[in-house]
Amino acid sequence: MILLFGPTGAGKSMQGQMLAVRQGWKWLSTGEMLRASDDPKVIAVLKSGELVSDELTYDVFDKAVQDAKAKHFKNIIVDGFPRTKEQAAWLAKYLEKNNESIDLVVVLEVPEAEIMKRLELRGRMEDTPETIARRMTIYRQKMYPVLGIFAEEGIRILHLNGTGTAGEVHDRIYAEVSEVCQN
Repeated sequence: MILLFGPTGAGKSMQGQMLAVRQGWKWLSTGEMLRASDDPKVIAVLKSGELVSDELTYDVFDKAVQDAKAKHFKNIIVDGFPRTKEQAAWLAKYLEKNNESIDLVVVLEVPEAEIMKRLELRGRMEDTPETIARRMTIYRQKMYPVLGIFAEEGIRILHLNGTGTAGEVHDRIYAEVSEVCQN
């Protein structure tokens, strides 16, 4: 299993999908998994605009992983999970119980000024400079403790330059991932 981390606008989803296609792996995004869920509880929470509870997120994650295994994907790329120390602790227990492991954590590092430019081009209503700055602060507060847990567990964490074209960033990721995750 490979985990992709980075702030909003870092390109995690694009890179995860590109890598999955290139390698024949399964890309799992918690946001996509939740939106694709047929669980009435998940749908009700999403429609209400509230945050999905950790418990519902875990259920959806488990179903998606089991589905990927049933379809014999060689590896799974996870985008957007875990986001908190509690979720990281749950994931560690889940992986141990299922005799799985994290091969690599890839952290896309993108300067805040570049994130601002990218999100400005994206043009979503919620992408104001103030909101972006807040999301960056929350990301740093939540993600660094999660990465600390992985470091303590001896999981390889790779910080990669996430600037440049999508192809350039992909080539950087692919070079590292193919070294760690031999087919």
